Amino acid sequence: MATRPKETEAATVDEAKKPKSKLVLFIIIGIVVLAVAIFAATKLMGGTSKAKDAEHEEVAEADEAPSKLPVFLTIDPFVVNLQPEDGDFYLQIALTLQLPTQKTADTLKLYMPQVKSRLLMLLTSKKASELISNDGKEKLRDDIIDELSEPFTGNRGLIITDVAYTSFVIQQQ
Repeated sequence: MATRPKETEAATVDEAKKPKSKLVLFIIIGIVVLAVAIFAATKLMGGTSKAKDAEHEEVAEADEAPSKLPVFLTIDPFVVNLQPEDGDFYLQIALTLQLPTQKTADTLKLYMPQVKSRLLMLLTSKKASELISNDGKEKLRDDIIDELSEPFTGNRGLIITDVAYTSFVIQQQ
């Protein structure tokens, strides 16, 4: 009879270990199922891949918060021939662009030859009679903003907040 109580004690110890090991097993299975469910929900709800993350980082860099102080970019003065009408007219113009961020200014500086080319093409398409009035100057300002907002790099356009004329002289020869 001495052997019986020991067997009973051993059986109780095994029975006590089984529920704990089953509990640990259920916890591990629960964690794995939860992880799979979270992964699936993320993918279905529009989770991002590394390529998308890289795109979002580029967009975030490009969309810096606007500066509290205005950022200005001065464009050197130049002279253009205007469309002929009752004689030859010339326009001497100097501009300053107001931009939302320093990054936009840096991008425009990088593409300055294209900026000047676009301005030249736009200005030479105008007539003196169109530009003499204030309305004509305001329309030209809007046209400049539209022209320079077009993409330079093929990705997306830039934001030009305003155009200030620092010199605007129309002369007939």
